Amino acid sequence: MTRNQPSATKKAIITGAASGIGYATAKLFIEQGFIVGLIDANQNRLETISKDFKHKGHECYYRNVDVTDEISLKKAIDALTDSLEGLDIFFSNAGINGTWAPIETLTIDEWDRTLNTNLRSTFLCTKFAIPHMKEKGGSIIITSSINGTRIFNNFGASAYSASKAGQVAFTKMAALELARYNIRVNAICPGAIDTAINEKTTYSDELKEIEIKVEFPEGDRPLKNETGTSDQVAQSVLFLATDASANISGTELYVDGAESLL
Repeated sequence: MTRNQPSATKKAIITGAASGIGYATAKLFIEQGFIVGLIDANQNRLETISKDFKHKGHECYYRNVDVTDEISLKKAIDALTDSLEGLDIFFSNAGINGTWAPIETLTIDEWDRTLNTNLRSTFLCTKFAIPHMKEKGGSIIITSSINGTRIFNNFGASAYSASKAGQVAFTKMAALELARYNIRVNAICPGAIDTAINEKTTYSDELKEIEIKVEFPEGDRPLKNETGTSDQVAQSVLFLATDASANISGTELYVDGAESLL
């Protein structure tokens, strides 16, 4: 792709784009002809992804940013929008599992880190994207979770679940407020996905003291076919990003193979 793109070409920014759902979505968007701007805290991974996309003939822009850094995040969103020559889609995907521990032993710093990375960054991304989308409208998609919205049996995940429940509430508030600008706001709620976020989760030794034993059916999910991949979630993001979902706003979409109904 070159900078001389037709006006109809979709322009998207993705946070948490260096791995997992963010990376899968970036690949899918590019395959669909979108121009993509990537944000992540992993500089090396962003450089590798950019080189790979460019080697395959796709233009790629990126900024190495921690989404909790308000000033740097705004600068990155503004700069990427300028490089993309517009903004149609914002995928607010960056997040962490954080520390899972009993409420009694979870530290305030651990609570704040999870809420700041997940919920506060969602607010910041939406806030900074709005000025670029008000004139022509667009789609904002937020990665929430089944945790805190449909299931509450992941003991020790009080901070994570609170942040994810907050994202869904924020989605609905933003959808109503931004409807006047034809900006749609929706959330995806994946189930268990094998991504790098799991490797960075801290599990407290005290968790065994608060767990309630639960017996589940054999297997992880009710659907017979394999579920729980980043590529499957990316397809749902694509749906919410395009005109196929033109009348959908303020809605959470569960992508979990019916796992959360158990």
